[in-house]
Amino acid sequence: MKRLFSILAIVAVMAFGNIQAASAPAQLTTNVQLLFAPVTTTVIQEDVAPAADESFHQNLKKRFIEGGPSFMGIVLLCLILGLAIAIERIIFLNLSTTNTKKLQQNVEDALNSGGVEAAKEVCRNTKGPVASIYYQGLDRADESIDAAEKAVVAYGGVQMGQLEKNVSWVSLFIALAPMLGFMGTVIGMIDAFDKIEAAGDMQPSLVAGGIKVALLTTVFGLIVAIILQVFYNYIIAKIDSIVNDMEDASISLIDMLVAYKNKK
Repeated sequence: MKRLFSILAIVAVMAFGNIQAASAPAQLTTNVQLLFAPVTTTVIQEDVAPAADESFHQNLKKRFIEGGPSFMGIVLLCLILGLAIAIERIIFLNLSTTNTKKLQQNVEDALNSGGVEAAKEVCRNTKGPVASIYYQGLDRADESIDAAEKAVVAYGGVQMGQLEKNVSWVSLFIALAPMLGFMGTVIGMIDAFDKIEAAGDMQPSLVAGGIKVALLTTVFGLIVAIILQVFYNYIIAKIDSIVNDMEDASISLIDMLVAYKNKK
C-alpha cells in the first residue's frame, strides 16, 4: 500500500508539472509580445490570453460536473488507479531488464576460472530475474544436471508470477471504465424519458440534459480505456521480452553446466 500511495503522489505531481509546463511557453510568448508591442496591443493581449486559458479550464470542469459527479468520479478513479499500477509495473519491469548476453558471458568466464561459487557470486551481484534463475541453477549444479534444470524451470515460473503481478488490475480498469460510461448513458436516457413522461410533451429542452450526460460519460469512459490500453499493451510486450530472455538464458545455463561437468 505504501508503494501504491507513493505512485499516486508521483502521478499527481507529474500531472501538476505538465500543466505548469504547458502554460509556461504561452506565458513566455505573451511576455515577449508585451515587451515589444504598443500599449494598445498590450491591453488586448492581456485581456485575451487569460480569458482563453480560463475558458479551457472552466469548460473542462463544467463538462466533468455535467457528466455527473458520481459516475465521472468513479471513471476518474479508474484512470488514477490504473495509471498508478501501470507506472509501478513499468518501473519494475525496466529494473528487471538486464543485458542477458553480458551476464551469460560473465557467468561462463567465472565458471571456467573460479568454479560454481565464483559464478554464483556474479549472479548475486546482478539484479533481475535472469540472474536469479542462473543462481538457482548453479546452486543445484553440484547435485546433477537434471536437478539444476528442474530448479531453473521451477524458479522461472516464480519469476513470471512476479513480472505479471497486478497486471490483471489494469485490464480490469480497462473494461470497467467504458462499462461505467455506458451505465451513465443508460441512466441519462432514463432521466430524459422520465422528464418527457412528467411533462407529457416531447420538447428538446427536456431531453437535452439527459442526452448530454449520456454522451459525456461515454466519452470519458472510452478515453480512460484507450489510455490504459496503451500502457497495458506496453507492459505485456515488456513481460514477453523478459520471459523470452529468461527461456534463452535457461537453455544457455544448462549448456554451460554440461560443458563444465565434462571438463571436470
